[in-house]
Amino acid sequence: MQPPPDETRRDAAEDTQWSRPECQVWTGTLLLGTCLLYCARVSMPVCAASMSQDFGWNKKEAGVVLSSFFWGYCLTQVVGGHLGDRIGGEKVILLSASAWGFITVATPLLAHLGSAHLAFMTFSRILTGLLQGVYFPALTSLLSQKVRESERAFTYSTVGAGSQFGTLVTGAVGSLLLDWYGWPSVFYFSGGLTLLWVGYVYRCLLSERDLILALGILAQGLPVSRHTKVPWRQLFRKPSVWAAIISQLSAACSFFILLSWLPTFFKETFPSSKGWVFNVVPWLVAIPASLLSGLLSDHLINQGYRTITVRKFMQVMGLGLSSVFALCLGHTSSFCNSVVFASASIGLQTFNHSGISVNIQDLAPSCAGFLFGVANTAGALAGERWAGIPCLRVSSCPALCPPTLCLSPQDGAWYPSEGPIVLEQLRGAQTLELATGRE
Repeated sequence: MQPPPDETRRDAAEDTQWSRPECQVWTGTLLLGTCLLYCARVSMPVCAASMSQDFGWNKKEAGVVLSSFFWGYCLTQVVGGHLGDRIGGEKVILLSASAWGFITVATPLLAHLGSAHLAFMTFSRILTGLLQGVYFPALTSLLSQKVRESERAFTYSTVGAGSQFGTLVTGAVGSLLLDWYGWPSVFYFSGGLTLLWVGYVYRCLLSERDLILALGILAQGLPVSRHTKVPWRQLFRKPSVWAAIISQLSAACSFFILLSWLPTFFKETFPSSKGWVFNVVPWLVAIPASLLSGLLSDHLINQGYRTITVRKFMQVMGLGLSSVFALCLGHTSSFCNSVVFASASIGLQTFNHSGISVNIQDLAPSCAGFLFGVANTAGALAGERWAGIPCLRVSSCPALCPPTLCLSPQDGAWYPSEGPIVLEQLRGAQTLELATGRE
């Protein structure tokens, strides 16, 4: 008697999952990879003020450079997820990391190629966005196929903590390098470490044969028959899928705003403050918060709570409660209070790693990379809008350009208002109530 097809597929999936030692090695490696991804990504926001002084950029031009990352980032999300589902997420991650590491190292050289500094830097950021856009969809695809469901939240939150750790490293080490050696050293530091990480993964964790096969598939466009046809039309008719997409959009948008503009906000609102404080403390708080969310999520599931109930709880913490502290950030003139509120908001946002980010893997494990790519594309588009345009906003057109929360300079000053961070997070938390678990 033949076993049911669903049971056969489940057994085959379990056979391809990592053993516990393999999972530990890959978790640590991907944690470092995510850290380096954000080291490269945050290098520009950390250096934006110094580069603006050197090249004579105003806030509008600096905003163009910062937001241009998302112009490229939003274009490769779906492609990265699809490739991850097809040829393996680890191969996609390695190939993209080698390219963005090289671009990051070359950024200071591009800046001094000619007098068109703004054009070259914008081009560099677009390329970096294109290359980094595949990372998280490929990562989602990889973990959905290789990690058990009961361990998925802690694994993803641990790997996701690399985003805060990378921002912390660049904020701390980058601030020192910026003071000692100038802004080019920040790019050399983050890009050089990325290339070293690529060398380690290539030599120790991936076989040369598999990598060459993946390159051949990409170069020749050969079909890969590992997956059965996915019912996309049926999938996108599910309310839970759309809830996941909207919630991911909200989480990504609010995170991108803080990531891009928080250093400038503190530097201009509190000019006498130390850069290492506001560049380090919020992200230092976020690392244990991310690990705690993963441990708590897996513990609740192992205790018998429904998976979707746990995911919703984590998302309410990550979007709902964090928005309260984001709102407080816009209504204080105290430096200490601002650091506390920023730290609390960013720390609670890490609960999204154990909420919607993992829920997408629960909904459709076989095409989690593609689905995450669709969701993160929406978040990247929102990030491009709010990470770049806030610096251009003025009060002359409030109907078309509503004021933002703390992160929009008006006549050269920063001002508080209930803006996109709070609205996006509350919308995402409310929408996730539609999600009902695995479809």
